[in-house]
Amino acid sequence: MVGRMAKRKPRTPPPPRRVQAPKTRTGPSRTSSRPQNTGVALGEIGMRQRAILYGVALSGVVALAAVVILVVVAGGGSGAKAAIKAIRNAGGQFRTYPALPRAPHYQTLNPTPAPKWNSFPPTSGRHYYQPLIFGIYTEPVPEIRAVHNLEHGAVILQYGDKVSKAGVAKITAWYRQDANAVLVAPLPKLGDKVALTAWTRWAETTGFNEKVANDFRRAFRYKAPEHYPKSYLNPGE
Repeated sequence: MVGRMAKRKPRTPPPPRRVQAPKTRTGPSRTSSRPQNTGVALGEIGMRQRAILYGVALSGVVALAAVVILVVVAGGGSGAKAAIKAIRNAGGQFRTYPALPRAPHYQTLNPTPAPKWNSFPPTSGRHYYQPLIFGIYTEPVPEIRAVHNLEHGAVILQYGDKVSKAGVAKITAWYRQDANAVLVAPLPKLGDKVALTAWTRWAETTGFNEKVANDFRRAFRYKAPEHYPKSYLNPGE
């Protein structure tokens, strides 16, 4: 069971990383969206994350449904209202999107037809079976993988190619203040905008606003369908 696993200490955020290609899956199962024991290169998921996945599976459908209900209820409190107010006071935009179906997992990074999400960047929907390693990236990341991180409770900050170097430096400092379950990466198409996403939640501002980012992270982090212990969402995992 996930709840009985030993807690681990928070990890110091590693330096910015380049995107690493996931290992390929050989002989994928057509009936399951989870990595299997046979013929699967688990790659970045690792042994600890595999143990978590099995624990979640053993908890049963009923227990998972209960977690989803609790998470949804928790996402609509005063923290969310404060975050939305801060975003709009800063001249930004905020939206809550309907949750799209999450399964089955994609077995390739470039599926045909391509995924259809209801926001940019995406906030829910089908995704690649391996999530990204949590951290801060120096180049764009595959959105098809980033959605998997959202499903685990991530907050993702992405910034356009017209955001100043000073703004990027502030984003880096913000990330390092509290990096658990946070992913940062450039997304050139955003231009001078900064986008913040969590599961079904989307915000956008012109340039980086630290208060907005703090409030968004506080309100919407860990609010997702698959609940992982915080100690398993550290940078580098």
